[in-house]
Amino acid sequence: MTLTGRKPTLAAIARLTGVSTPTVSKVVNGREDVAAETRAKVLAALEEAGYQSPGQRRTTARTGVVEAAFDSINSNYASSVLDGILAQAASAGVEVVLSVTANVSSRSLDLERRAQRTVDEDRSGIIVVTSALTASHLAAFQRRRVPVVVIDPLNPPPSDVVSVGATNWAGGKAAAEHLLDLGHRRIAYLGGPDSAECNQARLHGYLSALMSRGVEVDPELIRNGRFRVEHGVEGLTALLALDERPTAIFAGSDSIAVGVLREARRRGIHVPEELSLVGFDGTALAEDSVPALTSVAQPLHDMGRTALRTLLRQARGEELDSHRVELATQLVVRESTAPVPTLATTP
Repeated sequence: MTLTGRKPTLAAIARLTGVSTPTVSKVVNGREDVAAETRAKVLAALEEAGYQSPGQRRTTARTGVVEAAFDSINSNYASSVLDGILAQAASAGVEVVLSVTANVSSRSLDLERRAQRTVDEDRSGIIVVTSALTASHLAAFQRRRVPVVVIDPLNPPPSDVVSVGATNWAGGKAAAEHLLDLGHRRIAYLGGPDSAECNQARLHGYLSALMSRGVEVDPELIRNGRFRVEHGVEGLTALLALDERPTAIFAGSDSIAVGVLREARRRGIHVPEELSLVGFDGTALAEDSVPALTSVAQPLHDMGRTALRTLLRQARGEELDSHRVELATQLVVRESTAPVPTLATTP
């Protein structure tokens, strides 16, 4: 039996595949309670018949509203990315709905409902920014053919999910090389979450720079946590407890660097005279801190614009050149770095 010349209804798909109409409906709506073999058979029949659910037809028919999901919006990083998304949205004539996904990964029962809501509310797609949404969450969107673009994912996305980021490895290497050029050899790294792709790339860039100069990597100088001020405070406290303290710190974000500055000031440690410091992101925090932070600047505004442009291309059904977009970083030297102290090797 084939569906040639027929309108591909759910009942027709059910008859073709030998399953019930409710089962076909579950597959169409991305429900999990369907056997993998049955799901594959129904999906193949749906694709061959050219069937689209009402939600899918609405999504492909218009690109009027997109969702931007942030883990948190209380940071200069998030504000800069959001500015880029909104600027591109204004140019494209679309609206942006903002949502916060903090701790959503712990509410696994909401996974399918959240994805279906995106379809029901007629979103053209979703931009996920440094969020803890897992591969399972992203797969729920994919099952509904909801376009997704991820910016700096905290969890590695599936290979077929589009992601936008910066040249984090090159930025990490540039930060460490700058400190090495100033004569530092005890260089610490205070980074973000271990699992975050952007953090891993920055860390590996830092390691590459040290190893290429023949500098031994001390595991005690590498401490990962969160991209938050508190990690800078706690990280510096731990580093100062070492028998041989670092003379420089590369912080994986400007927020971490500000935490280092805060704790250094409290302890009477002068930056950069006694301790050099490099941040990452190039946000207003870096410019406004005292002293002004040397930082690896990400093109955060452009990352937001690129993410929305790419999302709208997906929503229009256009073919993408790549599923990974990386924009260039740039080291901006300011006041927080100086040559290693000549009369002492520790602050």
